[in-house]
Amino acid sequence: MVTVAKPQLIDSQLKLPNCPSTDPTLNYRPVIGIVSHPGDGASGRLNNASDVSYIAASYVKFVEMAGARVIPIIYTEPPEIINQKLNLVNGVIFTGGRTKEGLYFEVVKGIFKKVLEKNDAGEHFPLLAICLGFELLTMIISKDNNILEEFSASHQASTVQFVENIKFEGTFFGRFPPVLLKKMGTHCIVMQNHRFGISPERLQANKDLCNFFRILTTSVDKKNKVYVSSVQAQRYPITALQWHPEKNVFEWGSSQIPHTEDAIQVTQHVANYFVSEARKSSNKPANSKVLDNLIYNYSPSYAGKVRGSFEEVYLFTSHPTLSSL
Repeated sequence: MVTVAKPQLIDSQLKLPNCPSTDPTLNYRPVIGIVSHPGDGASGRLNNASDVSYIAASYVKFVEMAGARVIPIIYTEPPEIINQKLNLVNGVIFTGGRTKEGLYFEVVKGIFKKVLEKNDAGEHFPLLAICLGFELLTMIISKDNNILEEFSASHQASTVQFVENIKFEGTFFGRFPPVLLKKMGTHCIVMQNHRFGISPERLQANKDLCNFFRILTTSVDKKNKVYVSSVQAQRYPITALQWHPEKNVFEWGSSQIPHTEDAIQVTQHVANYFVSEARKSSNKPANSKVLDNLIYNYSPSYAGKVRGSFEEVYLFTSHPTLSSL
């Protein structure tokens, strides 16, 4: 028989922990609005209705992994509903996709205007624009729908090259460990999937874009053409990425998507940064309104099995919304 001595607890271990209070200036229940994109995300194999739109579930999980919830902003909804949903959220994501015209373009343009208005009025309201989202902002800010250039960067894992003399403090890269920043310049741990973009020369030659954005990184496509891959607004909490931070963790359809531990950390740091910006929002609407509009009111569809572009998608049609706004 072996006798095991019972551990002796000191007095401090017998008392309840004295946990420091949270920062009262931060919102610890942030909600992010994600704008839906035309189509079903599976070339009509899930739903070929003319009014269907989707949000890839990877964007939803990307937000949730950093401690926020999602309200879908369905681009076909009436403007008054979209505006009311914008008053329920603490930040917005423009996703990747293909559409650059019509109602979708006008809705994104209108939401971007609202983002600027909210920040100008003193509300901290961040925006993250990914791939197509970045391209749309480029068109909107430059007031030139033909400003984009063609690149060969479909299904390509790549590095990012930081601009000379970059100061990471104050940018979303400021949260990244130095060793990971170094690997981003030498290892292919970000996922590109686009046919359009903008070169540093063209961005810098446009006065509106140059005044609005600060270039953080560039990348090289399959034909060694250089394009802008990360920017941050000079005066607003707006970050735009030509690459896809959400894919590293949640998408598996392409063998080129990097799933290394370093690639996963890139996703985590981008998500953490964006949601930390949303926590600075003072907007705290009635909980009942938030619950009525959360993405949890919908169920995702498995798209990977039908060779869709994503593993899962949330589908929306122009049927009456679940919202009780």
